[in-house]
Amino acid sequence: MSHSHQGSYRWVIVAAGALMTCVALGAMFSLAIFQEPIALDTGWSHIGIASAMTLNFIVMGIGGFVWGAASDRFGPRAVVLVGAALLGLALVLSSRAATLLQFQLSYGILVGIAASTFFAPMIAATTAWFDEHRGLAVSLVSAGMGVAPMTISPFARLLISAYDWRTAMLIIGIGAWVLLLPAALMVRRAPDDAEGETAASANAATATGALPAERGGVPLSRVFRSPQFIVLGLTFFACCAAHSGPIFHMVSYATLCGVAPMAAVSIYSVEGLAGLGGRLIYGTLADRVGVKPVIVGGLLIQAAALMGYLFVSRLGEFYALAVVFGSAYGGVMPLYAVLAREYFGQKIIGTVFGAATMLSSLGMAFGPLIGGWIFDSFANYSWLFIGSALVGLGAAAIALAFPPLPGGRGRQAAGVAE
Repeated sequence: MSHSHQGSYRWVIVAAGALMTCVALGAMFSLAIFQEPIALDTGWSHIGIASAMTLNFIVMGIGGFVWGAASDRFGPRAVVLVGAALLGLALVLSSRAATLLQFQLSYGILVGIAASTFFAPMIAATTAWFDEHRGLAVSLVSAGMGVAPMTISPFARLLISAYDWRTAMLIIGIGAWVLLLPAALMVRRAPDDAEGETAASANAATATGALPAERGGVPLSRVFRSPQFIVLGLTFFACCAAHSGPIFHMVSYATLCGVAPMAAVSIYSVEGLAGLGGRLIYGTLADRVGVKPVIVGGLLIQAAALMGYLFVSRLGEFYALAVVFGSAYGGVMPLYAVLAREYFGQKIIGTVFGAATMLSSLGMAFGPLIGGWIFDSFANYSWLFIGSALVGLGAAAIALAFPPLPGGRGRQAAGVAE
């Protein structure tokens, strides 16, 4: 492939990745729209239906690691093709489910497995195509997650109103096949991936003792015990643990503060839109001033915004903080993949980033539960926001411990003097 064609094709990879993450995660999160119609039609309990979402998060965490490793071994196209076929099948089967258990297995497990095939493998594939603008490219792929609730969920609502929940879910399943199978076929490895890797490995090894995957192979056990991975995993975990509870309980908190229920729901949309803007701003900044200072800065802004929620009560104030909070956590999240690529090289980024994503999923899982326990115990959310802000400050402190990145560009990107 010529250099000019390669330069333009890499943006096709970004577009395919953004589409995949949007459709897959949008389909998964649309369960919130389906819950009431399913309960009314079948008589299944709300908690039984919602438990499919809990299963989604657990399965996605494990699946992210497994599929990330598979993409290193077999290439990203094979993995996302399996995911595209499986997502459509899972939704079609869910639309036909006769019992709650069948629904939990098809929607909770199969949709979760399918959704986890896209994020880590496509982020890993994207990092291989970009030397310049890598932060922006990775941020754009993950932007699919940001627009997901604003696309598939309203579409699901429209279909349910026009038909019924089973027909709506069947149509979304078939739509997933129509959109994702052709997109998956467009995914390919970066042409100079293998050649560039050897040079990068040698530079990295001599520069800072980072652990890229050389042909001889650094054992994964050593990679996962390295300071680079420990700091990456702990920062990602703490970052997600800090924001997941407040995001989940935000509508309840705003309602308690006297905001009307429908207006409270709109705070989510503002956060989502701000997250899109944050991805573009933080991704571009990371390309200019380096990844480490942008992550540390974003984590500090996130912590400050979380503490700010203690002092708001009106809708306008919630909107203003939602812009700051949404852009901070939305902007920081994709940058962990850029660090993983710089530290460990391209050959094992799927495995490494998949493992880091699994840790972040654990952080996401704890927040809503702890927030619920705090409210049941104290009848307010003050301690949730105080605790989350402290965890957020902890994430920023851990991020300061990121070792310098390999190579000259890495030293500058690390934002520290060696």
